[in-house]
Amino acid sequence: MTPPEKVELYKKLGIGGIIRMDRDGKNREVIATGIRNSVGHAFNPKDGKLWFTDNQVDGMGDEIPPGELNKIEKNGMWYGHPYFGGGDTRTGEYKDKSIPKDEASRYVKPQVDMIAHAADLGMMFYSGKMFPEKYHNAIFSAQHGSWNAVKPRGARVMVTYLDSKGNAAKTEPFAEGWLNEYGVYLGRPVDVQQYVDGSILVSDDKAGAIYRISYQGN
Repeated sequence: MTPPEKVELYKKLGIGGIIRMDRDGKNREVIATGIRNSVGHAFNPKDGKLWFTDNQVDGMGDEIPPGELNKIEKNGMWYGHPYFGGGDTRTGEYKDKSIPKDEASRYVKPQVDMIAHAADLGMMFYSGKMFPEKYHNAIFSAQHGSWNAVKPRGARVMVTYLDSKGNAAKTEPFAEGWLNEYGVYLGRPVDVQQYVDGSILVSDDKAGAIYRISYQGN
């Protein structure tokens, strides 16, 4: 259990985090802090580690700070907010303030820096057999798209491949086409889920649709 004094400190600071509790609300425990706005969460079926997306600070320009894909190696770690606005970018409010030693000793950098303000939302680990072997245990994640960037971005599904140690090795677009050449959003991906046959479902809250992405080998 998290010590009571720590829980009170987290309440006082008002810093976002991840908690777990029993279904009846008892045995509340703080798992991680320094998280600004996490939407997608998924456990790696191979090692049980929790991964999550995190949306970062607005008002710093179109190209900073990056969105994040994070991994929790162990409980009690700190993920940067509010001293970091995303990745290595310090927030305007805290850039001249020293990071407390306790937080600094527990700081975890993102596994992946995503493009700024793409709004990384839902995510999942792929365990199906429909897609080629390289996608097995890869992370699929949805980018909803920016609400205020001068140059629109996002509106796509990303895939992140892991290495033999269970860390992010490479991230690239998997499915695009919801943002046209004129910068108009035709759709806004929200979440990705694996269907029973191994295909991938993508929800879209602009078109009010769910798309199914399937694969047929040569």
